[in-house]
Amino acid sequence: MTSIFDMANAFLSIESMTNKKLQKLCYYAKAWYLALKNENLFDDEFQAWVHGPVNYDLYLEYRENGFSKIPMVELKDLGDMPEEVMDFAHNIFQAYGHLTGGELEIVTHGETPWIKARGCLEPWMSCQNTISEEDMKDFYRKKINK
Repeated sequence: MTSIFDMANAFLSIESMTNKKLQKLCYYAKAWYLALKNENLFDDEFQAWVHGPVNYDLYLEYRENGFSKIPMVELKDLGDMPEEVMDFAHNIFQAYGHLTGGELEIVTHGETPWIKARGCLEPWMSCQNTISEEDMKDFYRKKINK
């Protein structure tokens, strides 16, 4: 199985980006894979933080970058990355990669999985609630059927 770090490296082999943008792209990869394939691309969870979905371990890995872009990963450093994972990363990047981390934050704030995980918290309140995989799957599946 792929890990969130594999997915992050796949995105970073396409473009240098901020931690915030990388978080959102990995979130969308997980959510859309659940919706399309009915299985997990990776087991790692996302929490409903103030600035949108965040995986804590991925955040820790790149937090030292602050608001600066994370350097690109060279293709040769991806190891035995399955072609399906790379293709999926390219598809997600094609759909969302033109947006900044801030723009992706705004998009996720309007989507049910993040909203539901936050409950009735105020927008500025800290939150570590896990975003439900079932909510992700249901929400993005409905977008397919529209």
